[in-house]
Amino acid sequence: MEPLKLKPAFQDYIWGGTRLRDEFGKECDLERIAESWELSCHPAGPSTIMNSINKRQTLKEYLEQDWAARVGEGASRFSGFPVLIKLIDACQDLSVQVHPDDRYAREHENGENGKTECWYIVDCDEGAALAYGFNRELTKDEFRAAIKNGTLLDYVQLVPVHKGDVFFIEAGTLHAIGAGILIAEIQQNSNLTYRIYDYDRVGADGKPRELHIDKAVDVTKTWSAPPRRKRPATVYEGYSSAVIADCPYFTVNELRITDEAHFPASEGVSYTHLLCTEGDAALIYDDGVVMPVSKGESVFLPANFGAYTIRSKNCVLLATQTLPRR
Repeated sequence: MEPLKLKPAFQDYIWGGTRLRDEFGKECDLERIAESWELSCHPAGPSTIMNSINKRQTLKEYLEQDWAARVGEGASRFSGFPVLIKLIDACQDLSVQVHPDDRYAREHENGENGKTECWYIVDCDEGAALAYGFNRELTKDEFRAAIKNGTLLDYVQLVPVHKGDVFFIEAGTLHAIGAGILIAEIQQNSNLTYRIYDYDRVGADGKPRELHIDKAVDVTKTWSAPPRRKRPATVYEGYSSAVIADCPYFTVNELRITDEAHFPASEGVSYTHLLCTEGDAALIYDDGVVMPVSKGESVFLPANFGAYTIRSKNCVLLATQTLPRR
């Protein structure tokens, strides 16, 4: 059994830039790369396998051949694969937006999943900031009035960001990525967004992009939201690990590899997805087989994969799993 290198799907939204091509080696025909969907079973942008006998299969096709063994006990409790992981390059400010939870989405969006997500700041310009909740508690009427009269940004909490910062964004939290920020986003497997404010921009068709005010007012939590940051790291032989998100859909650890780090077999508990955000590493498995992993590359280990080792002097990896909830 081999680890699977994944080829992402790409999106060219109007606010995107070129850093994913220039600095992370992403190859596609798009002029700008706003997002690369590194781990995706979503029909709007499935990731595909680049190596092994499963080359050119979508990840979804591969998982469905032996679902329980490949996704593991934690993810098997969901009706579909629960996670979508992206790299996002915000050359311009993204729209101020919100995502519904599962209950609201399934009632109002034809059974779609809601969207809770985690942002990991891979890099950012000096002085960059993002929108995260409100700077004071509002009533729903005050929220709607601020949208209508153009004063919404007066109530949005702007948070300066630095490389390595983490924000956990529960469904219902107003948010927006600011210009000059490159993030890794670990989220529920959903493409559902309610846009609230978009700086009067127009889309490729020359028309203002659609807003979703009524639904956004329905689902937005209008109290102030203090940022949640990652837990302190635990140091092990050859690496350190810090939990940056833990919820029913995903658990994410920031791994900083400083020498040789050994990881046991999952024993069918969960798949593991490794996203390299900095440096280079060697993934060693099956008594000595070596797979190089470089900055920007993405590797999927099925839940029935064995023990493995990661060797590096300078590597940062985001390791995502879906763990059982007992």
